[in-house]
Amino acid sequence: MMPPSPMAAIRAVEHGAGVRRNQLTQLVIAGARAEALRLCHTMFAEGDDPIRFLDDRFMDCLRGQDIHRAGEYAALLSTLLWGSQWLREEDGPPVFPNQTRVFLTASKLRHDWEQISYLRARGILGDQFEPILAHYQKLIEAMRPAGRETPREVPTPLDPENSARIGHVYNRILHRRSTPRVPRALSASWSAGQVEDEYLASRCGIAIVDEFLSRDALESLRLFCLESTVWSGNRYNHGRLGAFFRDGFNCPLLLQVAEELRDALPRVIGRNYPLQQLWAFKIGQPLPADSTIHADFAAINVNFWITPTSANRDESSGGMVIYDAQAPLNWNFDFYNGNLDAIGAYLQRKQASSIRVPYRQNRAIIFNSDLFHATEAVDFDPDYENHRINITMLFGYRHQDMHHLDSRLDPAAPRPALGASGWRSAAFRR
Repeated sequence: MMPPSPMAAIRAVEHGAGVRRNQLTQLVIAGARAEALRLCHTMFAEGDDPIRFLDDRFMDCLRGQDIHRAGEYAALLSTLLWGSQWLREEDGPPVFPNQTRVFLTASKLRHDWEQISYLRARGILGDQFEPILAHYQKLIEAMRPAGRETPREVPTPLDPENSARIGHVYNRILHRRSTPRVPRALSASWSAGQVEDEYLASRCGIAIVDEFLSRDALESLRLFCLESTVWSGNRYNHGRLGAFFRDGFNCPLLLQVAEELRDALPRVIGRNYPLQQLWAFKIGQPLPADSTIHADFAAINVNFWITPTSANRDESSGGMVIYDAQAPLNWNFDFYNGNLDAIGAYLQRKQASSIRVPYRQNRAIIFNSDLFHATEAVDFDPDYENHRINITMLFGYRHQDMHHLDSRLDPAAPRPALGASGWRSAAFRR
């Protein structure tokens, strides 16, 4: 009997991979996450990488406005990439035990030391973390002599020595709080119709909502942010940390908020603008004013605050400033999201005025994502439970924004590289 031809062997491998991926899709549809994770580990063992497949399905579900299923794919991705031995046994270990491109910063280490200590005090994590906390403390002291704060830390790669000591913990999901749906996520105290009227009547597209979430939803999301070790983004100035949808910032209640927003605001969000991303930022040290001015890549931005108002030590600050100037459509992501000099010069040329939104727990700002905006100076109580946390949901694509007021291009913008997108971060481009 003759052996199969090379092409026949390749087709057989591809057929096997296709069958497994179809099985994986069916398990996700059925909500069988544990079985899906086991299948992913089998695929890796057989030389088939499901990560790109899961990522593509995640994006497809967002585009198709299947928020629940997008959350299932995101949960699989985050567990495979950032999981740890302390997650539920059926979740299995991460698929990349030796992470690359993982960087240490003193702010991230200090936050994690505080969070692990918080979870230890509540009996969520055990005594095995004591030597890890001690090593964290040594690293913090070595990286930040005398506790000095710097605007932008220089990230230090996780070297083999420190990887052996804390690589199984650092930037890993040690605990993800169970945060199910509630009977109603959005508060019944505000009128969706009035909020839409306010947004559409505003020249720039801004509406402010107080008592945004129901009390059950607010408290559950706050505990999710305090307990879940998903704050992996540490490339931001002044010690800010980010948590992102596909990296673990994901729970049924967050998805419920997005679904209810879409259905409550059909004229502003509705089916015109699918959910593109959700994330949160945590600020645990003083932040100077005018250090975060940017625009976002979406059409509609929903930003809400969950830390108690009493944590704010300066009532005259801590909120948001929104400018009545939109990022030009020919600016690329790096220009409108990070070039403070260019943004400042543009706002001066436009003679832009600003709207100040004071900080208040459970206040949401719904606004045109093209508008330049910034966090005010922040001076919150430094205790772990009082770090300033905002949650952001982005709906729709910038280039499809029906409410963009100014289609003129900015002659001062740099010419984008061939094939570059002017509206989206490279991190989210497909």
